[in-house]
Amino acid sequence: MLAACAAHFPPPSGVPIDEWDIPRRIQALLPTEVLLLGEQHDAPEHRALQRAVVQALAAQGSLAAVALEMAEQDTSTAGLPPDATETQARDALKWREASWPWRTYGPVVMAAVQAGVPVLGANLAPAGMALAMNDTALDGHLPAPLRERQRTNLIDGHCGLLPEARIAPMARVQTARDAAMARTVTAARQPGKTVLLIAGNGHVDRALGVPTHLDRALTHQSVVLRPGGAASAAADETPADAVWTTPALPPTDYCAEMRRQMAPGG
Repeated sequence: MLAACAAHFPPPSGVPIDEWDIPRRIQALLPTEVLLLGEQHDAPEHRALQRAVVQALAAQGSLAAVALEMAEQDTSTAGLPPDATETQARDALKWREASWPWRTYGPVVMAAVQAGVPVLGANLAPAGMALAMNDTALDGHLPAPLRERQRTNLIDGHCGLLPEARIAPMARVQTARDAAMARTVTAARQPGKTVLLIAGNGHVDRALGVPTHLDRALTHQSVVLRPGGAASAAADETPADAVWTTPALPPTDYCAEMRRQMAPGG
């Protein structure tokens, strides 16, 4: 489906996310071999939605696997029983607590484990990212106009604070990470079922992200989760098949925090 046809689904007024009728929302996207579900990492409602999607797909017996940006490739809960503990799941995924707090993502992981569905690490390991930074072959993955959009997104996403010399290497890492996630979901597909990828909204962008690495014959749908009031593209520019709007977040000065982090000694 073209980005210009993205369907926007605002939250029902006053209705908690766990009562959103997720099965109906999912049904509008099925059948598909891969469902790419984005998130804004600091929006707690997005994890509630992800957990509900996992449970809805598992309940109808159509969930092949859950792949995560938040865990590295070659990690998996596939060998765990449905009654496995959180510690067992965390260890199986070699979870990096400093990057992704388990209290935030654990409920999503455990919803799949308890349903007997494997959870797969999909992200590139740090060693792979280091190699990607200098891999100039990755520069040619996107055509020039989209490569410039990717560059702009990186600059804006870092509040204009990135040194020029770091922009191209970071773009290569982004491309390599998207390719790794695409390989993971492709390898996990099963006839008649759906592989669910959970990743940041930028990774599920149909024009720039994981979809650009998927085989054209592989059916896939992309959903962006966007807090209400968040700066966003116009509806006809949305790089996804659907946008689910969640409650607005408290005002946050992300750039002030980033300036603090990037300052010498920060």
